[in-house]
Amino acid sequence: MKDTQKYVAEFLGTFVLVFIACGVAVVSNANLVATAFAFGLVVLAMVYAIGPISGCHINPAISVGMLVAGKMKGKDCLMYIIAQFLGAIVGAGLLLAVLSGTDTYSLTRSSYPFHGLGQNGYGEPFSLGACFLAEVLLTAIFLFAIFGSTSKAAPKGFAGISIGLTLTFVHLLGIPITGTSVNPARSFGPALFVRGDAIKEYWLFLVAPVLGAIVAALIWKLFFDSGAEEAPPAS
Repeated sequence: MKDTQKYVAEFLGTFVLVFIACGVAVVSNANLVATAFAFGLVVLAMVYAIGPISGCHINPAISVGMLVAGKMKGKDCLMYIIAQFLGAIVGAGLLLAVLSGTDTYSLTRSSYPFHGLGQNGYGEPFSLGACFLAEVLLTAIFLFAIFGSTSKAAPKGFAGISIGLTLTFVHLLGIPITGTSVNPARSFGPALFVRGDAIKEYWLFLVAPVLGAIVAALIWKLFFDSGAEEAPPAS
């Protein structure tokens, strides 16, 4: 695929993830099951829609993990990350435009762990350390599932299902803790518009997922990588 096609695919995939999944989080009033399945199903669909074009990372942590694991070049990693952040910003902006079409919506409405655009946050009842550790571990688990699901030994054509389901159960645990990020772009788009505490707390949703992705990539590379993996679809 041409580079431009890959970058546009990453932009569009991340846009869909934020617009749809964060939108479900808001309109369902942070319903645990609905939100978890929204993120998982969007990723499942995008893996099959744009996976053949870009690998469907739609997540800077995934791209960094692939770079560390030696499955991606530095230039592509950088351009993917730029496209992902832009897609998340546009997705959050258009979500705000739609939600603002009703008088009952307020961007500043707060209900931990979700707020006006479904951005992530940390606070009671979980400590900062617990939230950070949760994001590292949940991202590492997610990445490990991606590496395994896209390996040559995995059944062909089923990667999207396993990856989507993994993201779903990651959200089922993580939503009550941080709202579940495991994706720096997904967190940045909504936080950019809500600002305030959302921007102040964003550092955790940048650092922890990237750290978790690096941990998973190193574990996979050291213990499981046969050097025969496919270009991985991810989220």
